[in-house]
Amino acid sequence: MASHSDTLVVFFGATAGANGGKLGSDERELILLVWQIVDLHENKVGKLQRTLVQPDSVDLSEQCKEETGLTTEELCKAEPLESVLQQFHQLVSSELKSLGRSSYTLCVDGPLLIRQVLHPEASKKNLVLPECFYTFVDLKKEFHKCCPNAGPVKDLNLPSMLDYVCIPAVVEQEAGLREVKNMVLIILHLLAEPYNHKFSAFETVNYKFESGACSKTEAVDSETVIRARGLPWQSSDQDIARFFKGLNIAKGGVALCLNAQGRRNGEALVRFINSEHRDMALDRHKHHMGNRYIEVYKATGEEFLKIAGGTSNEVAQFLSKENQVIIRMRGLPFTATPQDVLGFLGPESPVTDGMEGLLFVKYPDGRPTGDAFVLFACEEYAQNALKKHKQILGKRYIELFRSTAAEVQQVLNRYMSTPLISTLPPPPMVSMPVLATPPFITTGNTRDCIRLRGLPYTAAIEDILEFMGEHTIDIKPHGVHMVLNQQGRPSGDAFIQMKSADRAFMVAQKCHKKMMKDRYVEVFQCSTEEMSFVLMGGTLNRSGLSPPPCKLPCLSPPTYAAFPATPTMLPTDAALYQPPLLATPRTPQAPTHNPAHALAYYSPQLYMNMNMSYTTYYPSPPVSPSTVSYFAAPPGSVAAAVAAQSSPALLPPQPGALVRMQGLPYNAGVKDILSFFQGYQLQADSVLVLYNWSGQRSGEALVTFPSEKTARRAVAECSNLPFSGHPIRLACCE
Repeated sequence: MASHSDTLVVFFGATAGANGGKLGSDERELILLVWQIVDLHENKVGKLQRTLVQPDSVDLSEQCKEETGLTTEELCKAEPLESVLQQFHQLVSSELKSLGRSSYTLCVDGPLLIRQVLHPEASKKNLVLPECFYTFVDLKKEFHKCCPNAGPVKDLNLPSMLDYVCIPAVVEQEAGLREVKNMVLIILHLLAEPYNHKFSAFETVNYKFESGACSKTEAVDSETVIRARGLPWQSSDQDIARFFKGLNIAKGGVALCLNAQGRRNGEALVRFINSEHRDMALDRHKHHMGNRYIEVYKATGEEFLKIAGGTSNEVAQFLSKENQVIIRMRGLPFTATPQDVLGFLGPESPVTDGMEGLLFVKYPDGRPTGDAFVLFACEEYAQNALKKHKQILGKRYIELFRSTAAEVQQVLNRYMSTPLISTLPPPPMVSMPVLATPPFITTGNTRDCIRLRGLPYTAAIEDILEFMGEHTIDIKPHGVHMVLNQQGRPSGDAFIQMKSADRAFMVAQKCHKKMMKDRYVEVFQCSTEEMSFVLMGGTLNRSGLSPPPCKLPCLSPPTYAAFPATPTMLPTDAALYQPPLLATPRTPQAPTHNPAHALAYYSPQLYMNMNMSYTTYYPSPPVSPSTVSYFAAPPGSVAAAVAAQSSPALLPPQPGALVRMQGLPYNAGVKDILSFFQGYQLQADSVLVLYNWSGQRSGEALVTFPSEKTARRAVAECSNLPFSGHPIRLACCE
């Protein structure tokens, strides 16, 4: 049997879009194939063959029409790609038989036709390519071996190569025929004296992607890594390898990125075998995976190792079994044992090496996370396991997904690394005055706190203060506590300490289900004891309190670093403590403490008690934001405070008096209440309908009247009057 070097099939193709150096970059389909056999042993050439390919879309670009001279009418009469490839294989095999040869190798002018056009298109159309398309000779590289002074490989083209060896180019009227004839001239010239070249260097296309583990100590060239963005969340490493079909990905070179909650975020880092393949991958920017286009950008080796690299011996041993299919299980009961998991998967999904093919993900203290990874020896076993997606184990449904070695490393790295607050973005170091006594959180049953639930994950303290609006003046200094998850990211919850239980009640009623950005936020009144439970790792729900998982009877509060006072521009006390807006009017009192007293300062850095359960929630650094709006929400209040400091005149009192309405129908709205008080010249923002813990109307409302005299007159005149058939009780709020 003749070797591959005895016969070359010179192969050329064109697409309906860009050709030449941009071939395949626009995801257009193949429309033309031309080939000719060259017998390297006898220096003979075979018959020149040319055939058209019918694409799914016959829309030709102007460049294609100009370069190929083809029309849509011609293409509509052509055969589809699958039939053309079959004809190609039959014609070549028949001609080889007549020459006494049995095997051949494709020869192309650069790798784009094979890697960027043929393999991606066949993959999308679910076509199985013949084996001959997985090995080829790159004429440019072979020419560069014989003529290294002709220039870099990437700059070579057919005219420049012909010009370098002083061979006149063929002037052919039909596109494709011209290129193949010129390639044949170059091949025959390289076979002759003085080169006597042997075509022995073959490029290959990987049949499939090989999974594997990556060590953090491994050297990864940044010129081989890309970041793919916009992937479907259920994409596996094999799906990503299929998107880059034709390009050779390094072993274990697909790392799916996870978000703060441990779920895939639609991004992946991909490592190729060399920079040439990486550059071709970049040309697939905004190519499609299904109906979604995928963005492709450069990335670094450091980024890849951060996601895919690992140092755990347990993980390395788990991943040492090669060519295994990895499945991730999520939502396992914390009491689940290996026998429970094996029983859940059943005999139709045997796990590789039994219990050794299971890897449970645990926290550093050994507690289970509910995640596990399972190895299967073949695709059939993995498919059987995936059929159990969302089936019940114990009292919980279990999610199963395809996974990768890089995801195993990433999940284990995330859970096993001790979460440190220092990894968070450092907040601004702005000195703010507080009382000389550190403002530790003291527990109590007084419901002088509020809980915000459903905050946008991008919300900062400034956003919360803007959400609170006029009620920010009732927040205790350093009373904003954002609850973070175990990765140090916002959990969507926050606690705020108010100056009194009445103020907390007012805010909970006024701001409940108010919009922040594009989400509505639930606001509940709670006690400092309930707040402390959550900040220390417990849970708070409608059924009551659940203690922190660490089950410690007492947890020390966070401590604060003290720094010596430094001269700085500080807001005045009048700006720090503005009179409330929705309470009974009172005249602000002049400060009584000595301004010369020592002020304590602390930087916005939290030092956590190490006994705290770091696996649930973190309290955010109880710091004042960098803007003075934390202390005074009404516009201009800081300027007014500065003016008040320079002048002994006090700020004017806030007008208004509150009346509580009880016994309202549950469907009563603001317009109904304004109609009830017709004649008192009230505005819509004077009425506050109250809600209960469940977020439903409580049958009560607060109404602000212009003066106390008007409020008392309304109570005297309107008490016990019917409201939609219900007698209404009115009372002034002292």
